[in-house]
Amino acid sequence: MIYHGRSDRTQAAYERVLRAFEAFLADRDTVGGELVPAEASQRECMAWVHSLREAHSRSTVATYASYLHRFYRYMTQTGVFDSNPMELVVGEMDETIEKNPSRREISLPAMRAFVQDVTHPLDRAVILTLLKTGMRVGECCNLDLRDCSLTDPWARKAYDLGSRAGLDNRPDSLLVGSDIARGESTNGEKRSASNKRRRTTVIPIDDELSEALVRWLAIRPDARSPAEPLFCSTGSEWGERLTPPMARKIVEEHARAAGWYRSGGGAEENVTPHYFRHFFTTHLRDRTGDRGVVKYLRGDVAEDVIDTYTHNWGDRVREIYEANIYQLL
Repeated sequence: MIYHGRSDRTQAAYERVLRAFEAFLADRDTVGGELVPAEASQRECMAWVHSLREAHSRSTVATYASYLHRFYRYMTQTGVFDSNPMELVVGEMDETIEKNPSRREISLPAMRAFVQDVTHPLDRAVILTLLKTGMRVGECCNLDLRDCSLTDPWARKAYDLGSRAGLDNRPDSLLVGSDIARGESTNGEKRSASNKRRRTTVIPIDDELSEALVRWLAIRPDARSPAEPLFCSTGSEWGERLTPPMARKIVEEHARAAGWYRSGGGAEENVTPHYFRHFFTTHLRDRTGDRGVVKYLRGDVAEDVIDTYTHNWGDRVREIYEANIYQLL
């Protein structure tokens, strides 16, 4: 998983599930004897899946079963195990992974009240960036000062902003590159998260987000990285680039305070950075009626479509964005 570039979060999720299965097999009370994964049969695997149903949603059960299935399939393909006992188990399961789970419905006034309760400059800037751009949490954390173009006179004097060629003649914008990969160095710094965009995207910044970014830059610590990240930690990792786990923790703390996050809650209940991407997509798509622009801003469209919006950025993307982006402050 490391060699395939899987994130630390994904690696931890797999290990957590596989360790739980290992402990299940070692418990005499559950399977009648102490077994190791190489000795497990379809019966033990089915018993483990059944035990998951008592505490987890159907989608989570399917997800955990898929982890174990992939483990056994890999071990079988490499010749370490003789067979994959999960093959029949997953084929007989009724549960499926929910690709697009129904999510908590939060109105614009409710989200506005939520944002207005966030007073720390870093927290507000990060949350507004996620809510007003639809970018992924890793993409947000990967932003450098050179990726942020602001017209605010103080900010321009205090920092070397927006030096990327892609931001030429595109004031008050953020550039989200497609060339950043986890474990590789970009702009002089090894990155802990990947940008998953098919093509580099330039996203407009409206007055609200501009004000929040300027307010953050006024207290931003000196960065420890030569890449000069836009968002830096103000906690125990003072001056270090904000990482996805740090950003998720910021969102979780404020979501808990609002009653929008519960330990053990799933995607349909908890508000996370990914929920903000969903919120952005839903509201902007409904307001504009232009799926192409929304897909361009999200960075998940094919080259022929994204080229259309790249070449007409000034009179198409910016105008549509500014006319329709929701106000949160």
